[in-house]
Amino acid sequence: MTDPRIAQLAHSLVNYSCRVQRGEHVLLDLIDSPDEIGIQLIRAVRAAGGVPHVRLRHGRITAELFAGATDAQFSSIATFELDEMKTMQAYIAIRGSLNSYENSAVPAEAMKLTQRHLNPVHEYRVCHTKWCVLRWPSPSMAQGALMSTEQFEDFYFRCCLTDYSKLKKAMELLADRMMHADRVHIIGPGTDLSFSIKGMPAIPCAGEMNIPDGEVFTAPIRDSVNGTLHYTAPSIYQGIAFDGVTFSFRNGKIVEAHCNGNEDALNHILNSDEGARYIGEFSFGVNPEILQPMRDILFDEKIAGSFHFTPGNAYENCDNGNRSQVHWDLVCIQRPDYGGGSIFLDDELVRKDGFFVDPNLSILNPIHS
Repeated sequence: MTDPRIAQLAHSLVNYSCRVQRGEHVLLDLIDSPDEIGIQLIRAVRAAGGVPHVRLRHGRITAELFAGATDAQFSSIATFELDEMKTMQAYIAIRGSLNSYENSAVPAEAMKLTQRHLNPVHEYRVCHTKWCVLRWPSPSMAQGALMSTEQFEDFYFRCCLTDYSKLKKAMELLADRMMHADRVHIIGPGTDLSFSIKGMPAIPCAGEMNIPDGEVFTAPIRDSVNGTLHYTAPSIYQGIAFDGVTFSFRNGKIVEAHCNGNEDALNHILNSDEGARYIGEFSFGVNPEILQPMRDILFDEKIAGSFHFTPGNAYENCDNGNRSQVHWDLVCIQRPDYGGGSIFLDDELVRKDGFFVDPNLSILNPIHS
């Protein structure tokens, strides 16, 4: 018997996140995910009057495809996928993760090549379709979260089925405060960072594009970032684990980069292109259900009491002019159990040790700390 939460999630993705309308074409991109979620998504799209299209993919096969990438091959693949995307009005991706390190054996140059060719597909999808992307719970993800499989599934559905409409009002209040700010100052263990967000939009994300959701993002003025930032959450990028990442900035550029091992790989990513050493996004993580990192960006960037500061490409709807094939949401958690820290907007304390000081934003604070 199908878990009823799967049908509930599919309904929410189709009708709340993507707002599928009659006659719209919807690409369902299913990667290492069970038949049940695909079936429920097809049914939900049809019930909304849409036309479902399905692409099935597997992590091991994709890794093999990446490993032998050639310029001509991925130019052809990217052309095909971009043409396909241009016929879609909505895109829903279910990205299972049977092995979080599946791409670790793919040569760095091959990953760089594939990202360069496929980035236009990603950019078109983000800017011109209604879209939503989410993981699918697996034993691998449960291990990363230090949970049993059953515990993680319960956590997953609790996060993904959060009533985002209840959080949205507070997120909009935070976005308004950010849009009226100029200077941002962040302090914490190993961190003393300053930059400007003057004139930049701030975007609340309340369950419409990523699931789980819960962030309010903007972008720093590209050349305004100065100081040092120590990220307290571990990360996986391009199949490689990174811990204890620390950046030093001068006039927007990452001039020093360190981590606990894999420093060559870290700098290789930052040297992908000129924009990879500049920041494309600054965001508050505000999902009150998500507290601990699990080396999965779609979850970790939403951790309550965190922020992420993203080397690489800026989004078109919050554009500071930075362009890169990289977009890496590295996370710093500032709750007391991660060393604490403070964020100031124009010298006004906004969040202390991961908790907003404005009572109107308290719904965005961690609920299980």
